[in-house]
Amino acid sequence: MFKLKKKDKVVVITGADKGKKGEVKQVFPAKNKVVVIGVNMLTKHKKPSKDKPGGIHKVEGSIDMSNVKIICPKCDKGVKVKFSKMQTGDKVRVCRKCGELMI
Repeated sequence: MFKLKKKDKVVVITGADKGKKGEVKQVFPAKNKVVVIGVNMLTKHKKPSKDKPGGIHKVEGSIDMSNVKIICPKCDKGVKVKFSKMQTGDKVRVCRKCGELMI
């Protein structure tokens, strides 16, 4: 089970974009990678098509899951996450620092 999901708020902890915050746009579990909005911007050269103009476009590239941490809503910092079982039997993500649920 992966600790990152789509629409999670994350912070980059290493690399050229260290310290940048963003939202997870896409998760690739097989490759162990994520795409974060506004992080690892790449330049793509596109040819024009019938409905889209060509030119040089900026797109987000994927980065490794190990290079990001989830931002806890209570701590407002990048934290590690653990899994805990609720009394109802559901598995939920919990902040290791403050114990806040990350739903």
